[in-house]
Amino acid sequence: MSAGTTATAETFNETENKSPVIHQVFFWLKNPSSKEDLNKLIEGLQTLKQIETVRQIHVGVPASTEQRDVVDGSFSASELLFFDDLAGQKTYQDHPIHLKFVENCSPLWEKVIVYDSVGA
Repeated sequence: MSAGTTATAETFNETENKSPVIHQVFFWLKNPSSKEDLNKLIEGLQTLKQIETVRQIHVGVPASTEQRDVVDGSFSASELLFFDDLAGQKTYQDHPIHLKFVENCSPLWEKVIVYDSVGA
């Protein structure tokens, strides 16, 4: 590996550590037709905005957009969270409010997919 490559990798890592982190999560309910389960999940997701490192939150359900091969509307609910950096996202992961959410709501879902990203 050349010195230039190493410097670039180090620069990216420094930038990544200070870059905003986008945390996107999709949930599939065990009982997708249950409005009660969906409401409980959404209520639980809304509690996450109380965590001090969450800068923005969007909780949603599938939109009635045009059906195309690239659109996956099979999930029950989603959350989109914004953090200032990786440290803020780590604080969120370990926060008692997040842990309580997982404890209370994980029996409702059968599948969860998480996408975390930083700026390129």
